[in-house]
Amino acid sequence: MAHLRSRRRLALAVPVALSLTASLGFLPAAASAAERTAPAVERATDAPALAYVVNTEVDRRMIASVEKAIAAAGGTVVVTYDRIGVIVVHSANPDFGKEIRKARGVQSAGATRTAPLTRAGTTDVGAADYVTAAEAARTRAASAKTPGSEPLEADQWDLRAIGADRAARINPGSSKVTVAVIDTGVDDTHPDLAPNFSAAQSANCVGGKADTSEGAWRPYTDDDYHGTHVAGEIAAARNGIGVAGVAPGVKVSGIKVSDPDSGLFYPENVVCAFVFAADHGVEITNNSYYVDPWLYNCKDDPDQKAILDAVNRAQLYAQRKGTLHVASAGNSNHDLASDAIEDATSPNDTTPVTRTIDPSECLDLPTQLPGVVTVSATGVHNLKSYYSTYGKGVVDVAAPGGDRRYQLPDTPSKDGRILSTMPNGQYAFLQGTSMASPHAAGVAALLKSKHPWASPAALQAMLKAQADNPGCPESYDQDGDGVQDATCEGGSRVNGFYGFGVVNALRAVK
Repeated sequence: MAHLRSRRRLALAVPVALSLTASLGFLPAAASAAERTAPAVERATDAPALAYVVNTEVDRRMIASVEKAIAAAGGTVVVTYDRIGVIVVHSANPDFGKEIRKARGVQSAGATRTAPLTRAGTTDVGAADYVTAAEAARTRAASAKTPGSEPLEADQWDLRAIGADRAARINPGSSKVTVAVIDTGVDDTHPDLAPNFSAAQSANCVGGKADTSEGAWRPYTDDDYHGTHVAGEIAAARNGIGVAGVAPGVKVSGIKVSDPDSGLFYPENVVCAFVFAADHGVEITNNSYYVDPWLYNCKDDPDQKAILDAVNRAQLYAQRKGTLHVASAGNSNHDLASDAIEDATSPNDTTPVTRTIDPSECLDLPTQLPGVVTVSATGVHNLKSYYSTYGKGVVDVAAPGGDRRYQLPDTPSKDGRILSTMPNGQYAFLQGTSMASPHAAGVAALLKSKHPWASPAALQAMLKAQADNPGCPESYDQDGDGVQDATCEGGSRVNGFYGFGVVNALRAVK
């Protein structure tokens, strides 16, 4: 099962546990990122290996020179992305980072983890709330009262909240648009996902190099369900079987980036995913995770700066090729526009050390990168979910992510979370900004379907323009203890809780 951590921005699973999925190809011919390996210099054989990213100029001669320096410093090249000047390296030399940063042409370099490349134990925290046969029968009876509904749609308050149920009758989205789910893998055999799944745009990017073999994109186990749930929220088909997605006519693909042992989403995997998506014609990516092992990557730390540089180069490369990135804001109830945030969770692959960071200098990846759409979460009452991170000038839009604590719907299940697809043809409820991001990605896919020539920047502008902003609430004392649980800054046009507003699928298709 994926390594679970309560502070992660992924789904908040039942009972009480926060989020499954933990922290979460590029073929050389497709992206001119030839893989070249170099023999490592002999070092202490008992030293554990670490993974690194080395960033250099986008120049073939300089890249070749840096690759030689990598070998001299005791590193082995895993893959080189020529187009963005990022090299993924393994090395058992404990001084590799220091040595390679001195090499000519190296702009930044650092370890992508603080734990060695050895097998890690997994931790199970809670489980998703699966729909039972009796519950499904009750929901089917309620859904049947609304002509044209999917069997379990009566429990999908989130679709009605953003007008996605009505939007589908006007324009369900184009099959020429693909949303790639960068996540724990997608079970493309699920009957609600199979009709819209694009295998040609799917891969396993774990290790930093894309594997496109049949089924490589699927979850490792049934417990790695996060990506399948996200995919259903975006594009579950309206086929009379289970649930419906926000954009049931678009394609969805899976790019797996979670480590099979720890469940973590390491930088080299995410770099691979962005480049693969760009080079395989993906219009939109959904990113319901943060890049491990640091919740925030600080520019004044050489390792974290290298991670920031590498991931940013990859996502900007994809933007230049026409791919819009949509990402979850986080589940920490942090104000990303504040002067200081206490991070007691990083690094999450060894022993965390409490530190105070400036969120304008230490960035949550990929959500705070330039051009990425940052999405906060709301519940059925259109109020910011209690766990959702926020911030004026940082959050772009909001979308339903669920809130089972304070915002309960009048649905058959009375469940305030989000119902979607799970591996092996099942369905379950989850909540988190992980669930908000795919709702926004689905609306972006509807906009792209209607405006096929729109650039990522234009799509983001339209996503903001069609949003409904409820404005800052008069009070946000969710637990009634007399203390505000978060402070919303801004007005009715744009504010810290909702950005430019809650996305609206109906407006998108009209």
